[in-house]
Amino acid sequence: MYLCHWNCVVLDLFCKGNMNAALQAVLKNPPINTKNQVAKERAEQLVVKVLSSFKSGDIEKAVGSLDKAGVDLLMKYIYRGFETPSDNSSAVLLQWHEKALAVGGVGSIVRVLTARKTV
Repeated sequence: MYLCHWNCVVLDLFCKGNMNAALQAVLKNPPINTKNQVAKERAEQLVVKVLSSFKSGDIEKAVGSLDKAGVDLLMKYIYRGFETPSDNSSAVLLQWHEKALAVGGVGSIVRVLTARKTV
């Protein structure tokens, strides 16, 4: 039930064209503590959908609006997206990775790769 509500909120913002709010919402309360792989896959697909909808010139500003934990979470989703590429997702994720790395530094990558809890 919670995942459905969260999904609807993100999609509503997405459909209204409020991409920064959609990004903030999609990164809020991720299904990290669940063992439900379907929930994790749906969350990852939604994040990639939101990220894919940004214009290239808006990515840097969007990443800059995130706090440290938000950048790390974004980086987790970027790496998760690399594991299951879809149409053009790798190119989009590489753009986001570049900007997230610029903000979060190598430490963000290390934190993601050593984290026990995954998205």
